[in-house]
Amino acid sequence: MMPEPLLSARALESGYGDVQVLWGVDIDVAPRSIVSIVGSNGAGKTTLLLTLSGMLKPRRGSVAFAGESLAGLKPSQIVTRGIAHVPEGRRLFKTLSVRDNLLLGAIHRNDGSAVLRDLDFIYSVFPILRERAGQDATTLSGGEQQMCAIGRGFMARPKLLIIDELSLGLSPGMVEVLAESLAKFRDQDMAILLVEQDVITAFEISDYGYVLESGRVAFHGEPDQLLNTARIRDSYLGM
Repeated sequence: MMPEPLLSARALESGYGDVQVLWGVDIDVAPRSIVSIVGSNGAGKTTLLLTLSGMLKPRRGSVAFAGESLAGLKPSQIVTRGIAHVPEGRRLFKTLSVRDNLLLGAIHRNDGSAVLRDLDFIYSVFPILRERAGQDATTLSGGEQQMCAIGRGFMARPKLLIIDELSLGLSPGMVEVLAESLAKFRDQDMAILLVEQDVITAFEISDYGYVLESGRVAFHGEPDQLLNTARIRDSYLGM
């Protein structure tokens, strides 16, 4: 028997003003899994994440998390339910140190000793952040800023960590380091929903994948299955 999804979206429709972007999207994220959403620019990937985290209000459809509807909840309420969002572009706070940016992720928590243990965990996954703990976070390299943004998301201790564009603008070596880190976060009893343009990277680290095309789910399945689909190979891998 399949476990109940941690996150489940059904017939989800969303957009901006008069422009509809998502059309009847269904996705599931299982507990302690890494799920990737891939697709070309304009496919609706970021719109989907913004809708799931409450930053966009769905026009139709439903989102359930841990068995409860998220309808009508504000983004801050969704965070307290257990969903943290690492946005595209990192959006770290200028003039604040790396440590302070990380601790801002724990602003809703009141378990001080556990917060410090989680901070140590972040430093163990990304040792460079410990070395640069007192440095203005916005002066870090792009890859280090992404580490800090992911760490800040983790510090909320979510059940689901949403990451938009893990590899954008980063070197292949840095992307590999970040991708390998996601399994360590999953092992801390959380699921990860990842938007990524690099299809190979996304599917190498994922348990399940979705391909969005023009705001609709065109394909979904286990990564090996998707990589062996002729149209995915032709459209996204040039093979």
